Amino acid sequence: MSPTPEADPEATTQVRRGRPRVSSRDVLEDAACELFIEKGYAGTTIDHITQRAGVSRGTFFNYFTAKGDVFWVHVDDSLAHLSAHLAATSPEAPVMHAISEALTAVAQDFGPRKVPWILTQYPIIGSVHELQASALTRLISYTEILRAFAATRLGPAADDLTPRLMAYSAISALVAAAQTWATAGSSRGSLVPYVESAMASFIRGFNGEN
Repeated sequence: MSPTPEADPEATTQVRRGRPRVSSRDVLEDAACELFIEKGYAGTTIDHITQRAGVSRGTFFNYFTAKGDVFWVHVDDSLAHLSAHLAATSPEAPVMHAISEALTAVAQDFGPRKVPWILTQYPIIGSVHELQASALTRLISYTEILRAFAATRLGPAADDLTPRLMAYSAISALVAAAQTWATAGSSRGSLVPYVESAMASFIRGFNGEN
């Protein structure tokens, strides 16, 4: 599930440029990413992060529940709006098309200047169980949002399997798109076309098309 691309220097330095930093959460994110590069993930503690950021442990836990949560700031921000994107789809749209439309809307938040750090710097982190667990927890949460949406759209006559299959297939397509996008380096552009292509394959699969 976890990508293993080569380290991306552009993404490594992006924590120091791009959008202005305006909150303690942003400062903590910058400090953590810098320390993960310097010390490795296992060698970095929450105390190291808060000392580098110049804030208290209490401030850290105002924003994060664990060290690994720092990696998912942008992903959590964007996917927090997934339910709203789903609700905005046409009630007449087929379920797969509505899911595709919503996930493509989420992808609009990501471009060459906004790449989740974990997608390009995973080799620096290594295989860490805490990090893998945090990724799995998020995938399950977002899959449940899609499953509930699909079940509602399909109606009470739907079996339990079909909404789950739709949800897990869609999230798998999204993850594949994000990994491919991340490994494209400085030429990656927006995440949107990668997600559109993956979602097209997702829809064709459920429609039984070649």
